[in-house]
This record gives sequence, structure tokens and C-alpha cells, in this order.
Amino acid sequence: MSRTFLSLPTLIRRERASLVANLLAPPIALIVTVILNLGLYVGMGRDPAAVVYAMLIEPFFSWTSFSEVLLKTGPLLLIAQGLAIGFRAKVFNIGAEGQFVLGAIFASAIPIWWPDATGQWIWPAMLLLGTIGGAFWASLTAFWRVRLNANEILVSLMLSLVAVQLLNYLLLGPWKDPNGFNFPQSVMFQYDAMVPILLEGTRVNVSLILALLLSIAAWVFMQKSFIGYKLQVGGLAPRAASYAGFRESRAIWLSLLIGGAAAGLAGAAEVAGPLGQLQRSISTGYGYAAIIVAYLGGLHPIGIIISAIVMAALYIGGDNAMVSANLPVAAVRVFQGSLLLAYLVAIAFTRYRLAWRPAATRSAT
Repeated sequence: MSRTFLSLPTLIRRERASLVANLLAPPIALIVTVILNLGLYVGMGRDPAAVVYAMLIEPFFSWTSFSEVLLKTGPLLLIAQGLAIGFRAKVFNIGAEGQFVLGAIFASAIPIWWPDATGQWIWPAMLLLGTIGGAFWASLTAFWRVRLNANEILVSLMLSLVAVQLLNYLLLGPWKDPNGFNFPQSVMFQYDAMVPILLEGTRVNVSLILALLLSIAAWVFMQKSFIGYKLQVGGLAPRAASYAGFRESRAIWLSLLIGGAAAGLAGAAEVAGPLGQLQRSISTGYGYAAIIVAYLGGLHPIGIIISAIVMAALYIGGDNAMVSANLPVAAVRVFQGSLLLAYLVAIAFTRYRLAWRPAATRSAT
């Protein structure tokens, strides 16, 4: 007598991923996330309907809230587009938060050192200097990755912690506003150091246009340029790329510098935009949230635009829910994290399928 035992299910890669499944993965992930978190809100004793309305609906039906959504879309979109280029090349820059902070620090040097300077050259110079600062901070990760084969995930993440400490040092020391009542912040920037407002009556500024232009540039770079093609081949088939003469070190440097420059530009636009000064609160988690935005958008420039708007709405909706539904901030972060997890599961099933393989037949007497 023989018995056949079933093994645990295994994932088998599909021959071809369905385009429809790839398009449906983000909305399915959002629906699953909402359902899972509804149970969490009920368990916390909160009104789930009030939370869902405040978090997911109100940001799009109130002009005040939607203008804030557009404001937060800018930095998320800038950082995510830069990170996605590296992610597609399998270069995982997790330190965009630190590069964002360094961009803010570099940009703030102009109005802090020359507070009486005037002219329309100031804010463009700040954006340029912030871009250089972010790229410089990312170059440290690229150097250690290429020279010593250090893991770019760990190095970039640890450098983010260093960047925050550098920010604290400056705001508690040489860059502290002497008339700021001992608060850890710089002086307020002059009018010419502020990015022009895009929509009157709101805080939305020109950085949103820059983010959209960068999205177009990212699409052209990855889809139409030979360098972008080499980066994608290096990520999908590193051995084939090496055989074709594509240098891995060049891909690492290029990916990290692009990601760092985009994050630094976002940091510069933040201090020259809604904040108007350098503060410790500049580190708001944009660099980490942009990772979710990049993957939720399928690492595609067009998809990232949509996911950036969704994530920005979650930021504003989370603030609304904390006020109107008494939701703790931790619950908002759980929603964001579970959204990424649900998307990764959904996208995995577009590329793989479950299969049960029978174990070896065992004889019994």
C-alpha cells in the first residue's frame, strides 16, 4: 500500500505577467489594506466610517485639503522618481531621507549666510545647491558600495541617521536663530529665497511643476535612452549586462547619484517653500514614504505620479483622521506600511502562481 503526501505550496514563475493583473494590483492592494485596517479601527474603538471618510475621501472633496495634497505630492514625486530608476537597476537606495535632509541643509546655506541678499537668482540657486547636496550624500554610499562592496541598503540607511544628527548640530549650534526663543530652527528666509507660489491662495508652489517635469524626464531616460536601457538590463539580467560590457560600478554610481539629486532637490524645495526656514521637522519621513510610492507605482514614471497623489492624500487624510476621528499617528503609519505589504503580495501573484507538488510516494505495509 502506498500513500502520496502533498508538500507545501511553491511559487512558480509565470511565463508572462498579465498587463491587466499588473494594472489591477495597486487598487486591489488599496482595497485589501482598507479592509484590514477597518478591523484595526473597530478593535481600537474608533468609528471606521469616520476614519475612512477623513482619510480617503475628504482630501479629494475639500479644496483646502486637496491643495495640501498637491503640496505633498511634489516632494514624494521627486524622490520616488529618482529612487525608481535605481530600483529598476537593482540598486536599492534606502537613504533618501538623509539625502533629502542634506539637500535642505545645502540650500539653506545661502539665506542663512547672506540674509540680506536680494534677487530672483536666490531660490533657483538654492534648488541647485540642494540637488548637489543630495547627490553628494548619495555619493558616499556609491563609494563604499563600489570600493568595498558594502551593502548600499545598510550604508544609505545609516547615513540618514548621520544626516539627522548633522541637522541637529547645526540648528542647536552655528545656524540657530539668536532671536528664535531658543527653538532649534534657523532664521526665517527672505522673500527672494522662497519658491514662487503656483496656485494663489494655497501653499502649492513651482516645485510641483518641477516634479512633473522630472517625471517626464524619467520616462524618457528609462524608455528612450541607451543609458536607461543599460540600467534596466543590468537589473533584469546582470550576467547578460556584464557579458555585453555594461559596467556594474557605473550603474551603481549613476543610480545613486540620480536618486540622491532628486531627494536633495525635494529637500531644497521644502525649506524654500512651505517651511521658509530650516527646522528639525524637515525630516518628516518623505524619503521612506517615497519607497512605497515608487513600488506602488510599479516603478513606472506614470504609475508613480498616481501613487504619489494617493500617498500624499494619505498624509493629509491621516492628519484629518487624527483630528476628527481621534486616530493615533501610529495607526496612520500602519496603514501606509500595510499598503506596501499588500501591494508586494499582489504583485508577487502577478509574476508567480501557487502550485502543489506531490511529495515522494511512500510505501506502507
